[in-house]
Amino acid sequence: MSDTKLKDKVALVTGSSRGLGRALALALAEAGADIVVTYHSQAEAAAETVQGVEALGRRSIALQVDVSRGEAVQYMVETALERFERIDILINNAGSFPIKPFTQLTEGDWDKVMALDLKGVFLCCKAVFPAMRRQREGRIINVTSAAGLVGALGMVPYSAAKAGVIGLTKALARELAPFHITVNAVAPGILATETTERTFSPGMLDIYTRYQVPLGRLGQPEEVTGLVVFLASAEARYITGQVHAVDGGFTMQ
Repeated sequence: MSDTKLKDKVALVTGSSRGLGRALALALAEAGADIVVTYHSQAEAAAETVQGVEALGRRSIALQVDVSRGEAVQYMVETALERFERIDILINNAGSFPIKPFTQLTEGDWDKVMALDLKGVFLCCKAVFPAMRRQREGRIINVTSAAGLVGALGMVPYSAAKAGVIGLTKALARELAPFHITVNAVAPGILATETTERTFSPGMLDIYTRYQVPLGRLGQPEEVTGLVVFLASAEARYITGQVHAVDGGFTMQ
């Protein structure tokens, strides 16, 4: 039986055609929310996510967007509002994590990661704010990374961008609190997704899980979703400006 803690809510989930984004979209739908699915290039995969949401009895649309472009983000939000009339929850999940040694990085490499992983979060937050302000309520949840907490070998731009998302989350939480809008972040470790398989060699993943993760394995996308659904719900209305690591103990202090 489906949960109803997000009944009548509308969630916009960036980068939700596959992987963690799809898992988040389906979990939010399972909890009662209608879902705006967004994608950059995987139209077929996005359509599958929409079908999964609709199979749960919720409404859904898929929108193609480059979150690093302000006009594209604005169009995305306007289209979502035309269809659903409100946006209660924003999940900033879109991003990439290329691996490249620092000495081989170009200015273009840096700019590309910053545009998608940090600027895109800022643009999406800014675009949904007027609707949430009118509603006098909203939930913004930014997907950062364990790499933003401790740094990651071969991922300097990504680590910097995700650390920036943490700072953005905390600063924005202070500014938006008077409007009853909470802003929180989740920081997953490496999850078992198709992107992970394409990005990391089996040897790298074995070293990570064997020597760096106390629980001794990769995380599953579904092990992040429960926390996000909670943060999106009324139960978490007194939680804001927080970063929650979901990493098998990798970043424990």
